[in-house]
Amino acid sequence: MTIAGKKILIAVSGGIAAYKIHFLIRYLIKKGADVQVIMTPDAEHFVTKLSLSTLSKKPVYSDFYTENGTWNSHVELALWADLMIVAPCTANTLAKMVNGICDNLVIATYMSAKCPVFIAPAMDLDMYQHPSTKKNLDLAESFGHTIIPAESGELASGLIGQGRMAEPETISTQIEAFFNENSNQSLDGKTVLITAGPTYEAIDPVRFIGNHSSGKMGFSLADEAAKRGAKVILISGPSAEKVSHQNIEIHKVVSAKEMFDKVFEFYETIDIGIASAAVADYTPKMVASEKIKKNDESFSIELIKNPDILKTMGEQKKHQFLVGFALETQNEEENALGKLHKKNLDMIVLNSLRDEGAGFKNDTNKIKIFTQTDKKEFDLKSKESVAKDILDFVENQYLK
Repeated sequence: MTIAGKKILIAVSGGIAAYKIHFLIRYLIKKGADVQVIMTPDAEHFVTKLSLSTLSKKPVYSDFYTENGTWNSHVELALWADLMIVAPCTANTLAKMVNGICDNLVIATYMSAKCPVFIAPAMDLDMYQHPSTKKNLDLAESFGHTIIPAESGELASGLIGQGRMAEPETISTQIEAFFNENSNQSLDGKTVLITAGPTYEAIDPVRFIGNHSSGKMGFSLADEAAKRGAKVILISGPSAEKVSHQNIEIHKVVSAKEMFDKVFEFYETIDIGIASAAVADYTPKMVASEKIKKNDESFSIELIKNPDILKTMGEQKKHQFLVGFALETQNEEENALGKLHKKNLDMIVLNSLRDEGAGFKNDTNKIKIFTQTDKKEFDLKSKESVAKDILDFVENQYLK
């Protein structure tokens, strides 16, 4: 698939790199895209509406109203686009985007956009490395936006370092790659609920019972399901991972009880449930209100069972296709198959801590998939590739 026929909205902010936008427009137009340009008022100090409209073959807007008083609807501009890219994105525009400071047409359009948003930052190297810029880029990424990092080289200030806007050809290639990756919309119209990460069970205000799960597998599954067109509800325990797609609705929880409640807030309405979280089986019966001080040579904590989220999902299953995970260290296949049957699952994914490169915290995983009648084993792969294998298998079983 190419970007032919795709509607690309380019938002230009006021930086010297704005001159490169002429080349980006030409690349996109040559590949068949339909391009609309909007600008911040400051961008007009660097490029003209005439040159941009000549290349894009459309009027270029920088204000809410034309000279004769006609309204330039930011809502219509936002809903028109299949993809919006802010390029160059200055530190000022970035800060306004992530903090909702809506004082110009570009920000109003951005805040109305339901399409994927790409950001190509451009600024001097000290500004690019400033903690506030880094925080704002992280925040934009957490919204599901795609950041096209600034490149290194000579800057307008004469300094040399990272801050140059990515080259137009690079930006065009990334936009095209995005549409190619997202051309498989096999889960369009489906709602997928995914649990990810560990749970932390409080002992006192300082300590907790937890595990080594990073959430990488669950977040990779959420990203892949979203790319396939699904609406994804991601319920994550404590994890440093970030969402990377606008179709992902993330809910952060801490304990197993919180995860249980959040899962069943949505469970009746979903089509596919994938329980990849490493949920604590037990929780302290009593949680101390103050930090427990070290006194005796030994110390005991009475534990009680947590609610079994996956078992309850199996018991309440109606139309849902339900996938569980089993991380084992011994009798792996026997234990996984037992879990498949006891918890009324449609499919279970087994990984073993005996396999080097598999399991918690790794960027790779090695899995076996079981259904009631089928089994398939996979080689060690990146968790992104494993997510594709799992969802391919789900689609083969669920959509057949």
